[in-house]
Amino acid sequence: MVRLIVIAALCATIVDVLWFLIFARYNRRKGALVLRWVEAACSSRGRLLQTQWLGRSCLQAQLSFASHWFENARVTVRLLPRPLLVQWLVCLWKRQRETVTFEADLDDSPGFNLEISRHRWLTQKPKEISERTRNWTISRPGPVVLTTRTEWADELTPLVNTLMTSRGHNLLTVRFRRESPNLTATIPLDALSGEETTASFLSVLRDLAAGSSASRH
Repeated sequence: MVRLIVIAALCATIVDVLWFLIFARYNRRKGALVLRWVEAACSSRGRLLQTQWLGRSCLQAQLSFASHWFENARVTVRLLPRPLLVQWLVCLWKRQRETVTFEADLDDSPGFNLEISRHRWLTQKPKEISERTRNWTISRPGPVVLTTRTEWADELTPLVNTLMTSRGHNLLTVRFRRESPNLTATIPLDALSGEETTASFLSVLRDLAAGSSASRH
């Protein structure tokens, strides 16, 4: 009996170690691939300076852009903690997503603090709803903005319009601050599939930066 317990414990340890090594390598390869997309997407405007792993599931890189683009820029790739099975299962249960976050300072610091979060409410059973709501009048509105501001400033309109365009619809959160970093934007990793989509992401960030600068003039 003791022998069986020892063998089972040894097998479990071996499986756990193999799991850790395999998925630690998977995360490293996936993170490196995303950074290659970023480097290729900004090759004509900037370059990758330094990369470092902040744990097994978080990769960060420093970027240098041409003047009038971004300053003190960095991108952080947050992956699911696949090497740690229990943590990974918890993240899957909570439906956490892998993300890419871009942070940078702008030539002109924003004159306001603003945080924008995007939410979507979806139904999984549209047929059942349509059957139960035959007497209802159903409308399909465009994007709706819910704000905590008591007064809406005109300077915010270009920024919100940028987020509502087809290129900016994948952004999860956007934050403008007077302090560094002036701009922080997060996108789900699954929204990036290569150099082209990554370049589109950087273009949206540039549009947001331009909108912030225009609001000061």
